[in-house]
Amino acid sequence: MPDGESHEEPEAQETDAERRRRRTLFLRELTEARELRDRVQPRRAKVARLRHAMRMRTFRW
Repeated sequence: MPDGESHEEPEAQETDAERRRRRTLFLRELTEARELRDRVQPRRAKVARLRHAMRMRTFRW
């Protein structure tokens, strides 16, 4: 089992880097999808913005 543990460390580093790349790609695509939805459904986007603003106003630090 010690061999398995030493093998996991470099793999974990690569997994971390790969995870960050996939996360960045996901967030970029999510932003694009939201922008597209906002253009296609402006009324729904406006309501979503108003709801978000209300949540932020009522949120207590």
